[in-house]
Amino acid sequence: MRILGIDCGSERTGFGVIESDGRRHRMVSCGVIRTRTSDPFEARLLAIAARLRGVIREFEPQAVAVEEVFHSQNSKSALKLAHVRGVALLAAAEAGLPLGEYSPLTIKQSVVGYGRAEKGQVALMVQRLVGGGAVFESADASDAVAIAICHAFHYRGAAAS
Repeated sequence: MRILGIDCGSERTGFGVIESDGRRHRMVSCGVIRTRTSDPFEARLLAIAARLRGVIREFEPQAVAVEEVFHSQNSKSALKLAHVRGVALLAAAEAGLPLGEYSPLTIKQSVVGYGRAEKGQVALMVQRLVGGGAVFESADASDAVAIAICHAFHYRGAAAS
């Protein structure tokens, strides 16, 4: 099964596409969608949406996975994150793709085996799970691949495809 993981952010949105049978994973592509903070927020959302649509068209995933919104000390940041998540959910829905949503704790437990793992630990395990030669542009990209791997572990239809 081909899965697109999305790590939402208003400045940097990571994406990762993997092929998985639920146990073994191969990275197809990953990257980061960057926006300029000087641009109006609605223009940034439009740019993220356009790029996510392009990733979906190019890599033809069979499912999409995103991180659930977590509680933040800064409500303004949490609200911006929720807007970007909405754009990601819309792109998945427009493409008719099934969606998985996972808490940061579930993602880390799925990938590292420990729900309080640090970003570096997650990146290292993601690299091991998809093959040691994997290179990530940033933590946003490796987090997106981690989200896709989490979906592969949890999605009931993944092993059947």
